[in-house]
Amino acid sequence: MARTSSWLMRRRRDQYHRLAVQKGYRSRAAFKLLEMIRSYRFIKRGDWVIELGAAPGGWTQVLAETVGAEGHVLAVDTRPMEPLDQAQVKSLQLDLTSESAVSTLAEVCGGKVDAVISDVSPNISGAWDLDHSRQIYLARRSLEVAESLLRTDGNFLVKVFQGRELSSFLNEVRRSFRGLRIIRPRATRVSSAELYVLGLGFLE
Repeated sequence: MARTSSWLMRRRRDQYHRLAVQKGYRSRAAFKLLEMIRSYRFIKRGDWVIELGAAPGGWTQVLAETVGAEGHVLAVDTRPMEPLDQAQVKSLQLDLTSESAVSTLAEVCGGKVDAVISDVSPNISGAWDLDHSRQIYLARRSLEVAESLLRTDGNFLVKVFQGRELSSFLNEVRRSFRGLRIIRPRATRVSSAELYVLGLGFLE
């Protein structure tokens, strides 16, 4: 039974990889964002979205499809990303942890945005407590961007790792948003401890 279950789980993971290739997505992670948008509708056509941790661009592709030609996506990462051919997408190479990150983003956007989403991850060391703390730090930096640049009623999505600091981070998000959801998309790898925190309705 255990062997059968393990085989089914591996097949499920491979399914998302195959689908990504078939549909032209740059990563299987695209299906995580697709599921979350369809379930919670926190991004819509015409929205202005900041995407943190954008490379290699799988989420960016989903965002471009979702906001359409009327919307805008600012795809941000420390690494250069191969450009997409959608005119509504602009890429920016930026370190989220730098002191000037928020002011640089504000200057590029030129105003408030409808959503901030973050799939930023630290370099994984294999030491769980350290990796968890680094991920929460990046989540807090992402929250800082959201609190600075979201319009009233805007939405915020961020990746976190399960661990001892998660509860305090969730309380920080609750203070700034009307609603909060904790999501584990079906495309998440079985061995992964990642979750996504969705803040709905920013209280400016």
